[in-house]
Amino acid sequence: MKSTPLSLIAGAVALAAVTGFAALTAPGDQNPAEAKTAVRLPVERSSLVCPAPSISDLAETTYTSYTPAGQKGGEAGTADLKAAADSSGDVEDDATTDEDTKDDEATTDDKDDKDGKDDKKTDKSPPPAKAGAGAEKSVVALKEPGKPVTAKGSGASSPALVGTATGRLAPGWTAQQTTTVAAGASRGLLGVSCTGPDTDFWFPGASTTKNRQDYVHLTNPDDSAAVADIELYGPGGSLKSDVGEGITVPARSSVPVLISTLTAEIVPDVTVHVTTRSGRVGAAIRTADEAAGSDWLAASADPAGTLVLPGIPADATSVRLVAFAPGDDDADLKVRLLGKNGPISPVGNDSLHVKSKMTASIDLKDLTRGEPGSLLLTPNGRDTPVIAALRVVRGTGAKQEIAYIPATGPVGRQASVADNRATGSTLSLTAPNATGTVKVTASAGSEGGAQVVKTYTVKAGTTIAVTPPVPSGLKGSYALTVETESGGPVHAARTLAVPKDGIQMFTVQTLSDDGGTVEVPTAEQNLSVLEK
Repeated sequence: MKSTPLSLIAGAVALAAVTGFAALTAPGDQNPAEAKTAVRLPVERSSLVCPAPSISDLAETTYTSYTPAGQKGGEAGTADLKAAADSSGDVEDDATTDEDTKDDEATTDDKDDKDGKDDKKTDKSPPPAKAGAGAEKSVVALKEPGKPVTAKGSGASSPALVGTATGRLAPGWTAQQTTTVAAGASRGLLGVSCTGPDTDFWFPGASTTKNRQDYVHLTNPDDSAAVADIELYGPGGSLKSDVGEGITVPARSSVPVLISTLTAEIVPDVTVHVTTRSGRVGAAIRTADEAAGSDWLAASADPAGTLVLPGIPADATSVRLVAFAPGDDDADLKVRLLGKNGPISPVGNDSLHVKSKMTASIDLKDLTRGEPGSLLLTPNGRDTPVIAALRVVRGTGAKQEIAYIPATGPVGRQASVADNRATGSTLSLTAPNATGTVKVTASAGSEGGAQVVKTYTVKAGTTIAVTPPVPSGLKGSYALTVETESGGPVHAARTLAVPKDGIQMFTVQTLSDDGGTVEVPTAEQNLSVLEK
């Protein structure tokens, strides 16, 4: 008991010595140090997944991998896309057409009854993965930034791809999958930018009608299984479905799910919501229209009150807008076309009311009238988050071809798109709010050629469509990188056209900030905290 006061005194002296030292050496006393802001540093690792290209034996696919030049120092790194394990063949072959499905059911009912098995259980789950021997074989291997590399695939056996980039190849890594199908139900030019894995995706613009065969492709890049749910929403709200819950996607595998098998309701405009209970996946929807061809529908940008859908071709013969409000409030939207001379309100379609958790759509017909444009959706009153996509048709009758344009964010610091050709590429740039200037770099060619740089200024409220610069001495294909130089945000899309047999085959890929850099806070030792 008697030693307690002495201990307290000793402790106080020691604490005074420490705080006194801190006070003498604290940087705030003599030369106050300004707080350092966070710095942006290149990411060190990126992941991408590409869905299985096609079920057609006539399919010809090109994979292109690219990382923009410009990152100095750091590890050399790698960027490999490898074949995913095959979980797709049986699902897609058995569900190619409604008639095929009916025939299969008729021939298997008796067998299933004898075996005492429930037919419905077969529909609820994809077939087990087949761990092919080539699952670890590199399909596309990128060795250096600034120059794309390509690989080819033929027929229905071309696999889904999963991959990782590290070191100097990670910042801005992008990959494109382009497939040409000359004939059949999947006829068309199908293009998709390979996506990063995530846990939440929105797809307005799918369908369950008999003339459509729409598949959600779920690709898992990780070493453990993922479990996903697929929800469907039509004009009347949620579509009843039990089979879209708890879909297992095996490790490093891809699973396609035919949307029309998830519900008995036939709906022309459906919003698809993909989420994961565990793990993460890449998701994209491959659509096929008996009359208008086939293409990929990429995910819409995150729900927001204002959306931009860039890159409607000048010769579009039909444009259909599909929107969805995921929250608890209805949304009222102003619809405007941003053309080369400024905003235009489509006559009779200048507004759209979107009820909460219901899919809304309007047919904008040939609203571009021979001029390229972009669609701008803004709140008409309350700012309610929505998602949206466009279904665009070129040509008429038997010569139709379709593509999809989802809402997308601005190019931001930098955005890239791969697989541009010497001819057939169009770059659309739109500045919805304020005039913006961007720098466009055409990379070296995959087989030769030197990069070229050009600058474009886009006036507020307008869209310009340009033939992008082509590398000097180009051999092979090349990539385009768009960087914001000054002014307001600019949104971009690339149209790739490959005419065939009189059909204007085309596909549209939007460009948004590639997330190649991240903010890293600056920390330093500061002993003055001991005074408090």
